[in-house]
This record gives sequence, structure tokens and C-alpha cells, in this order.
Amino acid sequence: MANLVNLESVSKSFGVRPLLDGVSLGVAEGQRIGVVGLNGGGKTTLLEVLAGIAEPDTGRVSQVRGLRMAVVTQRTELPDGSTVGDVVLERYGAEHEWAADARVRSIMDGLGITALGIEKATANLSGGERRRVALAAALTGELDLVVLDEPTNHLDVEGVRWLADHLLNRRIAVVVVTHDRWFLDTVASVTWEVANGRVEQYEGGYADWIFARAERARLAATAEEKRQNLARKELAWLRRGPQARTSKPRYRVEAAEALISDVPEPRDSVELQTFARRRLGKTVLEIEDATLTVGGDRTLLDHVTWRIGPGDRIGLVGVNGSGKTTLLKLLGGDTEPETGRRIQGKTVSLAHLRQELDDLPGDLRVLQAIEEISGRVVFGKQELTASQLAEKLGFPASRQWTPVEDLSGGERRRLQLCRLLMAEPNVLLLDEPTNDLDIDTLQQLEDLLDSWPGSLVVVSHDRYLVERVCDTIVALFGDGQVTHLPGGIEEYLNRRAKSLEKAGADRKQGSGQASGPKRSAAEQRAAQKELSRLERKLDQLHAKEEKLHAALLGAATDPSKLIELNTELKAVETEKEEVEAQWLETSEAAE
Repeated sequence: MANLVNLESVSKSFGVRPLLDGVSLGVAEGQRIGVVGLNGGGKTTLLEVLAGIAEPDTGRVSQVRGLRMAVVTQRTELPDGSTVGDVVLERYGAEHEWAADARVRSIMDGLGITALGIEKATANLSGGERRRVALAAALTGELDLVVLDEPTNHLDVEGVRWLADHLLNRRIAVVVVTHDRWFLDTVASVTWEVANGRVEQYEGGYADWIFARAERARLAATAEEKRQNLARKELAWLRRGPQARTSKPRYRVEAAEALISDVPEPRDSVELQTFARRRLGKTVLEIEDATLTVGGDRTLLDHVTWRIGPGDRIGLVGVNGSGKTTLLKLLGGDTEPETGRRIQGKTVSLAHLRQELDDLPGDLRVLQAIEEISGRVVFGKQELTASQLAEKLGFPASRQWTPVEDLSGGERRRLQLCRLLMAEPNVLLLDEPTNDLDIDTLQQLEDLLDSWPGSLVVVSHDRYLVERVCDTIVALFGDGQVTHLPGGIEEYLNRRAKSLEKAGADRKQGSGQASGPKRSAAEQRAAQKELSRLERKLDQLHAKEEKLHAALLGAATDPSKLIELNTELKAVETEKEEVEAQWLETSEAAE
């Protein structure tokens, strides 16, 4: 298989710091490469050198003759005075010629460009909308290679899955920098790790990379150091969830599994909830019979009652613009409902990480700004100093004395998160907490949240983080309700797909065209996959039900324990009924 692009002994430095040092590698036809590494470690530089945007200091970059390549970086600019249509549909001469191209229509719909409007001036777009327009423009062309820098940053969960499916179906070569681990594991067949001027290559996606890191720890560290290695905990999470898509030989998988044989579950939910109840009491946050409109005419909540209890860990999903941020503001007390009321428990200490940057003390240095809140913080059973927390969230000792006013936007957001956590809140509202975090820092944040005993509501397009740290998923579907999803994000995506399919059928019927219920092969495969997932879920719930029945027998003389176990059993039985109903519905679709 021929290489489309080759790098030979490439070096690139900024100042005295080498970001690439004698790097030699290539991108083959159809190869899908995920690029990972610490922020500032050289990932974007590697992409720009590979794409020909930046010249290497030494070495050579060569491309195959006639290479058709599209590049979307974080620095992509749109032409002055242009409209969305000018940028996305530039290669189409006739005004509506693009409408006959199924792939282009799919891109327009999948990235939300149709909803945005092709007549809209690019000057009036937000930063996220500009990125989506640039991405759509890149993907509409006939390509051999697409180079993408953080393409999922401004996509919702649905958009991330659409982009993954699109890249897989196109069968073109892809080089993508991303911290979205679900996307990386789904798309990448090879992973490049950029660190210390070098680029290490691994077969497979995120799961394989974690296996490799765990194996390195096994070979290089002492037994005690290995026991403390975060890669082991991350690997334990991967192996306890759905089977990781790994291409590693079995003997390497077994070696890695031996490394995690004594690692406990990422978090003890029962212990954390018990502690949260003692800390928070019965009432945490509630909205009662609340109605709220946004934009003057769109109903976000229509007489909704929603209660968040002690220790609840909730992921909130919905398309961009569905009102997730507004709902968080209502929970946080920044917005009042038009009818109904918001109730906050007397013991609640609430912290809200907003997408906007709060004011930070520019006259202080990073460590001083954190110590201004507190010198130490306790997460479950671990106690951290301000310096240790700063290091976990991406501020090594060398950066902790940097003036706050000199920090980048991403660093300021991490500092904001540090200050929130140092206040030891017992209720956390996190709005897109993964923005500007690299994978290593994300792992550290998840490790902290694993042992954090409080109530948590997370809005994030990072599917991996939501599924990792949350126990419950709720969604905004635009019907004025907050909908509980026992099947998690997969159920959300399936419901959205059905909704869009029905809307398309209704439009066809309205225009007099036939709209039969025929399902494509891809939809059939998706239904079979969902059926398998539901069957696994039912097995898990059945085992949990039996375990709770046994625990009830053993707690016959402890009334308080009986009440707690009975409540948990009822929740499991309810969830089991809901999953069974989903199974029946999905089995019909799979026939």
C-alpha cells in the first residue's frame, strides 16, 4: 500500500524547545490515524508540517503526485464577506446542483449546515459554527486524505457519531488530533503519540493505546508504582465495560489484564451515595412544575418536575441549541423559571463550571490563585494540596508560578476548574468540562470525580467521559420535558435517529411522495447491535436483582439497611422493565 505523505527526519522547534525531533513516518492510503499527546506537546505542529502549512526546520516532507487533501485546523479562516453556501458549496456551479449529490446533502445535514442556513453570512457565525462550516467545506470534496485538528470540539454527541460513521464509510485516509476517546477508538486504526519530540506509533485506537501504556508500566515500573499507575485504572474501566475493540494479540491482553487483576472498580457508588446522603440530606436540587421559554418563543420546560438527589450523577445530552446550558443555569440559580419554583437544600454548596470564563485574579500566580480558595482538598479518601491538584489538572511545577494574566484560554479554564474543586462543593454543575483538556488531564479529572462524594450534573459532547462518570443519562428532545434514558447515550442516539427518520417520512408524505418503512442494511446492523447490548444489560440487571435479593435476606435484622436495599431493588426492577420494553421494540426493528 503506497504512502500518500512521508516525513523523513523532520525536526521543528519553537524557540529552544524541540516539538519534533528527527521524526520519520508516513500516511498510507486508507489509513486512519489518531494523534494524541499532552497540550503543547506538538500535535498541531505535526499536523501543520504534514499538511504543508508549516515548513520543517530540517528534514523533508513529500506528497504523492496529485494528492487530493483537505485540512481543517483550529486556525482555519473563512473568506471575508462570504456566506455559508459560498464556503461549503464553492465547487458547485449551478445554484442547486449540490442538492442532487447524496453525500453533500448528508454532510449538510450531519454537521447542522442545513439548519444553519446557506444564506447566512459567515461574519455572523459563532466560533463553533465557523468550525463546522470549515469542516463541511473540507468533506464535500473528492479526497484521498483529510487532516483534522480537534474536529469534535463543537459537535454534539449526535454530530460526533455522524462524523465517525462518515469517515469510516468514505474509506479515505484520515489524520486526526482529538481528545474524544470514543471517537478515537471508533475511527482510528493507528494511534500516534507525540511526546518529547518523538512520535510513537501503536496499532489500533484508544483501547489499544491504553493497553500499550499499561504494558509499558508493567515492564518499566516497580510493582508498587504500577499499582498507582492511572493507565491501570483506565484499562480496568475499559475491560469492565463493553468489550474493547482491540487488535492486540491475546498474550498481550492477558499480560495487561494481570496488571489490573487487583484494581477495584473505578468508584464505589454505594459508599459514595451513603456519604453524600450524610453530607447533603434528602433535598439537593429540585425544580417543581417549572416552565421556561428561551429565545422568546421556544418552550424549554413545560411544567416539569425534576429532582436531583444526594449522590446522583447525571449526564445531560441534547443537540446543540437544545437548551442544556440554560437548564444548568436554572439548576444553578442563575435563571428563574417563569412558573413553578426551584428548590435548593439547606446543606448544598454548589459550584458551576460555565462555558464562559469567570473572572480570575490576574495579579496572582497560578498556585496563589488556587491557594486563595484553600490549601488542601479532600476527595473521598485522598487528600491533595493545592499544588498536587494543580499538577493533576495540567499545571506541572514549572507552570504553577506563571502569572494568571499570561495563561492561555485553555489554561484559564483548567485554573477555573481547580478553584471550583478546592472549595469542596457537594454539588457540581459542569458545562463542557473537557474543552481544552488533553487525554492525560481528562484521565486525572475522571480519577478525581470517581472518588468525589456529591451530586453531579454534566453537559458534555465527550461520550466517553459522560458514560464513565455518570450513572444516569437524561435528554432534552425539544418536547418541553427532561427525559430519563435507561439505555444511556445509545438510546438517545437511536431515539434521535427515529425522530429524524419520522420527520423525513412526514415531509415526503406531505409532498405526495411514497415513504415506506424499508430499513437499510446499516439500520438493520445497528438494530442487531442494539439488541445485543440490551441483552447484555438485561443479564447484568438480572444478576444485580439476584444479588439484592440475597442481601435482603442477610439484612433481616437491620431495618435501615432493609429500606436502603429495597429502594435499590425497586430501581433495578423498574430499569429492568424499561430495558425489556426497549428489547421488544428493538427486536421488531431487527426482524
